[in-house]
Amino acid sequence: MSAVSTRWRSAARSDTGKVRQRNEDAVLDLPERGLWVVADGMGGHQNGALASRLIVETLAEPSNGNLQERLDELRQRLHTLNRLFGQELTVTAENPDPVIGSTVVALLIEDNRAVCVWAGDSRCYLWRNSRLYQLSRDHTLQQQLIDEQQLSPRDAARHPSAQALTRAIGAAEELKLELLELDILPGDTFMLCSDGLWGSLSVDQLSAALNLPSPQLTLHRLFEQVLDGPARDNLSAVVVRQ
Repeated sequence: MSAVSTRWRSAARSDTGKVRQRNEDAVLDLPERGLWVVADGMGGHQNGALASRLIVETLAEPSNGNLQERLDELRQRLHTLNRLFGQELTVTAENPDPVIGSTVVALLIEDNRAVCVWAGDSRCYLWRNSRLYQLSRDHTLQQQLIDEQQLSPRDAARHPSAQALTRAIGAAEELKLELLELDILPGDTFMLCSDGLWGSLSVDQLSAALNLPSPQLTLHRLFEQVLDGPARDNLSAVVVRQ
């Protein structure tokens, strides 16, 4: 573990929202280890909550080595969970529903390097020099239509299955994770969040909240704004800053 990771301050929050009966999101907030995670479960009933919880619990287990070694271990754990969700957890008489899975977005930091790893539509944002950058790219049909058929975001959003996930832990036999590695600059702030949060707020609202001086204030502003609205989905976020 790098001593530099202790320079990071972070805060995490998750809420069921106003409509759902159960919170199927899970968050991990380990600034002392330079590790943060948001997972958004799917599958209905208890399956989604189980999937996201298992992801967070598995990634929270100790991991040693440098940034690359920690990244390799994290990816291996997610591949193991993908096989587990696809095989062992679904073939039981008590669990006839074959759908169990979860999105995941994870942030690893060591010294002046950061790595974002994800599958699904939970996002990683960077607030740098008063500008908001979306580091992750959604693994949804809408994004696929934009990338492959050059549709505009507005036209792609009209597809009846626009929000369907094209990648997630447990969604396919072969898990394809995407990652982005970058240098950290002084003043950088990162945010991981589920679609229940980012889907309810504008870029201007996200930017204004991330410009606040502490992770706790940012989370308070974001959740206050979403919960003032319909809040039809679970919402979760982790904010990380120096």
